[in-house]
Amino acid sequence: MDDDVREQAEEAAEVNALFNALKHESDAQVGAIMGPLMGENPEFREYGDEMAGVLAPVVERVNGMDAAEKRERLAELAPERVEELDAEEEEDDQILPDLPNVDEYDEVRMRLAPNPNGPWHLGSARMPSVIGTYKEIYDGWMLCRFDDTDPETKRPDLDAYDEILDAIDYLGFEPDEVVKASDRLDIYYDHARELIDLGGAYTCSCPGEEFSDLKNAGEPCPHRDKDVETVREEFEAMVDGEYDSGDLVLRVKSDITHKNPALRDFVAFRMIDTPHPREEAAEYRCWPMLDFQSGIDDHLTGITHIVRGIDLQDSAKRQAFVYDYFGWEYPEVVHWGHVQIDAYDVPMSTSTIIEKIEAGELTGWDDPRAPTIASLRRRGIRGEAIVDAMAELGTSSSNVDLAMSSIYSNNRDIVDEETDRAFFVREAGPGTEGAVALPISGGPDAGEPLVHPNHEDRGRRHVPVDDEVVLEAGDVPDEGERVWLKGFGCVRAGDGELVATGDDLDVVREGDVPVIHWAPAGGPRLRLRTMDGDVTGIAEPGVVDYDEDTLLQFERVGFARLDDLSTEPAVAYYAHP
Repeated sequence: MDDDVREQAEEAAEVNALFNALKHESDAQVGAIMGPLMGENPEFREYGDEMAGVLAPVVERVNGMDAAEKRERLAELAPERVEELDAEEEEDDQILPDLPNVDEYDEVRMRLAPNPNGPWHLGSARMPSVIGTYKEIYDGWMLCRFDDTDPETKRPDLDAYDEILDAIDYLGFEPDEVVKASDRLDIYYDHARELIDLGGAYTCSCPGEEFSDLKNAGEPCPHRDKDVETVREEFEAMVDGEYDSGDLVLRVKSDITHKNPALRDFVAFRMIDTPHPREEAAEYRCWPMLDFQSGIDDHLTGITHIVRGIDLQDSAKRQAFVYDYFGWEYPEVVHWGHVQIDAYDVPMSTSTIIEKIEAGELTGWDDPRAPTIASLRRRGIRGEAIVDAMAELGTSSSNVDLAMSSIYSNNRDIVDEETDRAFFVREAGPGTEGAVALPISGGPDAGEPLVHPNHEDRGRRHVPVDDEVVLEAGDVPDEGERVWLKGFGCVRAGDGELVATGDDLDVVREGDVPVIHWAPAGGPRLRLRTMDGDVTGIAEPGVVDYDEDTLLQFERVGFARLDDLSTEPAVAYYAHP
């Protein structure tokens, strides 16, 4: 191998070694770069026997650099490989699949379309989590449109509008625009009038069962061929509130022989006697069906991509008939399956949760036993942890199971380093074995455990002994046995008390003595609210000196958010292990 070939091989090897090391965040290996190097440079193949000797010192030199030096050197030798590396990292970070045909649009525009009939349960978090993440991926635009055009069956809750916006903010997103469909009735009326003029809609007074029989038989309603002027007059009478509920509907002319009866001449507007709870909309009696209202709004707000449940496939088909009349392009649609969560005894159903709250079975939407966003928030779980878990489910059309452990794991990664530790000894409640108070003699007057095991610079806690400590029943040592009271030292059980032994930490390292948590018997009482019910016990005194809303990790118990420290007992909400 002459000097020119050697120089070329060394430079190519350095580029490949730098790229390999940066990509895998580890040392480059001669074997790992040999194949790509020979494949990209066929002229080196005749020197195969010598190549390993050329590569080895190059790889050794690269491995001696830190990450910043590697990246700087790669940018100097082959800037295009740095761009490739960045592109791969960006692709690796994107856990959601690409949206269809995004290159055909100047801007990706998506919408949330909540029904404000109550605060959100946990399943509702999937939509803002995914659409908000897509907004970030594509630097797109997001609408929050309250689909509140059913003042009777899914009657809006006036508090839910703000509660839902607050939940979106908690998850980490901000809509670019917020609208209420109940403010847009005149817009829907205008489009209905235009549809009537196009011959695409007619008024129908058939009783429901009668029309259903005709529809299922593929036979047209006798009102289908009304002249446009009559239809227009009757629709204006609907708008003016001259009909009662059930008297008259406006139907979209579709295909009366369509293979799917659900798509045959479907209802666009109906009369509802129940006033809307919003004062601004209380006078309206002629209300659009969701498929009509949503389809009109999606077009007028420029929505490019819709994500909706697999059970709403017929909605897209109904709306397509309306879009065809108006000559509009239908947005891209992604249909996904339902998300299922089995960790709760309470179903993810707004109506069921409301019933249980009204019956006193739940204390509110933020009860830890409720499968709601408000509950997780009060328990101290960050919105980001929910978003990441929901996004990881993807957009599969199959039903998917959300493991609460994935939310807990995400949250643990977020909060662990910043969360102080504390002791809480459980006395009574689900899953507890009780607690035992024991006198203690010898040793220091107080324990001094670290505030955080990974950060000695944060100092130590001061946990007084006060002559008697309380242990969880399962931790109480047998007569003559030893345990290590964390932050205090080794004690031995004997004659109904604990006696400090003076042993050093080697007894723990050698595996002879278990480490347990404890609290002074006179410490503050605490009620820990959990998904399984309330747990009561005694905490170390310093717990009540924190601010409310602080997250702590109760050692060997789990993370908990301090909720109310002014009561006796103080109250905290259990987050997760």
